[in-house]
Amino acid sequence: MSIMLNGIGVSRGIGIGDAYVLYREQPEVQEYLITEEDVDNEIQRYTRAKYAALTELSSIKKRIDSDTPDEILAFIDTHLLMIDDPVLNTGVLNHIKKLRNAEWALQIQCERLISVFDNMQDDYLKTRQDDIYHVVRSIQLCLGDENPQHQHHGSGLRGKVIVADDLTPADTILLKHQKIAGFITEYGGPLSHTAILARSLGIPALVGVHKARQLINANDKVILDGQRGMLIIAPDHKSLKHFKTLKRQHEQRKIDLKRLANQPAITRDNQHITLHGNIDRPEDVKALRKVEQTGVGLYRTEMMFINAQTAPNEEEQYLEYRKAVKALKGNPLTIRTLDLGGDKEMKDTQQHGPLVHNPAMGLRAIRRCLKHPESFLLQLKAILRASAFGPIRIMIPMITNHSEIDQVVLMIKQAKAELDIKKQAYDDNIPLGAMIEVPAAALSAETFAERLDFLSIGTNDLIQYTLALDRIDDEVSYLYDPLHPSVLRLIDMTLQAGRNAGIPVSLCGEMASDATYTRLLLGLGLKYFSVPATALLEIKSIIMGANILSLEEEVRQILKLHHHVDISRAVDSINRNKHTAPLKLHG
Repeated sequence: MSIMLNGIGVSRGIGIGDAYVLYREQPEVQEYLITEEDVDNEIQRYTRAKYAALTELSSIKKRIDSDTPDEILAFIDTHLLMIDDPVLNTGVLNHIKKLRNAEWALQIQCERLISVFDNMQDDYLKTRQDDIYHVVRSIQLCLGDENPQHQHHGSGLRGKVIVADDLTPADTILLKHQKIAGFITEYGGPLSHTAILARSLGIPALVGVHKARQLINANDKVILDGQRGMLIIAPDHKSLKHFKTLKRQHEQRKIDLKRLANQPAITRDNQHITLHGNIDRPEDVKALRKVEQTGVGLYRTEMMFINAQTAPNEEEQYLEYRKAVKALKGNPLTIRTLDLGGDKEMKDTQQHGPLVHNPAMGLRAIRRCLKHPESFLLQLKAILRASAFGPIRIMIPMITNHSEIDQVVLMIKQAKAELDIKKQAYDDNIPLGAMIEVPAAALSAETFAERLDFLSIGTNDLIQYTLALDRIDDEVSYLYDPLHPSVLRLIDMTLQAGRNAGIPVSLCGEMASDATYTRLLLGLGLKYFSVPATALLEIKSIIMGANILSLEEEVRQILKLHHHVDISRAVDSINRNKHTAPLKLHG
């Protein structure tokens, strides 16, 4: 009898194959007190285990195919850095010195670090606790085995669907090269490194399928649908035939999309749409240029700070920004200034300061930068210096009032004056823009647009602030609704402000990369999308099959609706024809 389960679809595609149920030993954490005489020996045990874990992961990295993209290998490098991280290791050593055995000390420090990430509001950073768990688990295993030979899956997995509690980035990369059909995990979320890797590697995947290993037996025939978040165990002949057809269609779709690389995004009624990419670091430009020779609409500079022990100085920032703009070879780079504070912190400051009850509404983003002008000035000078090597735009996060714009403009002038003294080159006409992320900014977009060179809508925060909810909180996450009438009106208001002022307005939040909303956004008048490289061609295909003039009429009617069900049905209606037009190539 067939069984159907639901999970979180994190990577599109259909996976069909026999189940390979992966059971890995869980390290047993012993807890006992040691004597003063045992402290040095326990520290040596921990140090040996740490280096054994480093050696094992380095060995795995060497076994990965040489043609694996750098951005994929970076996930392994992240875990290598975390194993050797002073924050982790110093804490463990301090606990050992308090007469705790190494396993216990490591577990205590693991729980402390995870609690820091667990209290974060940012969904991407919150899921970094998975990486801490993976790293600590690898060290714990080595503590229990002086000569670890932990095999990361054997051969003969080609065409199998892997079923596991969780997978590390190293697991995921190795499984890809063994040509698995897909994977299912009991834990994890859409922004875990495993999920991100699955999307980057094109592996159909479901996460969050609770008790999967209890319900799936070895060699059971299974079907997973990574788009719909659906799993079928022991499918009947009719279901198997249907999903094999869907799988062939999906594979053909990917081939068709590749034909769109570097083709202009022009709609059926001949309107040009700009598609840019989102990046976290200069190395991400390489992945973007593989699918499109285009610019960057969002460079999240805080990731450089979060991954550092101390804040990067002006020279270090300048070298990173220069690397990114040179890699774009003349295409524009939009640099968002530092968005730290509350839930996003550097390692040396994350536990300092008074308790903040609402960190998302506290001293973060531009508020924090303006409170610490000496640090903000360093970033502005670094950005300006990099602008001598290619087109760069400065984008300010979480603007709420004109006073903030005034202060930013003054600081840019000061940065230019200091660079002039040193005779350092920069673009004197560097464009300045702002993120529209809070309702106050959207309501003031008309006057902001008169003073700025561009605007960018950050829908992730805009939706949360508008609806007063934390989408990571399971108790209220069901209220997170990009189609809420108030959200749509704020987006419409911002786009209209840009048109009236004659400046571009982009959208760089998750709505931009979700194909469900592409035609809706086109109908609202969005002409500038900024999306992850993995979503770019899919969004382009919808754009190239759309007729904006007809969409505008339908979307105007949607804006008059008040109930979610009615709006959702109307959006489904305009999406039903999204693939009727053939993919067209220009040039």
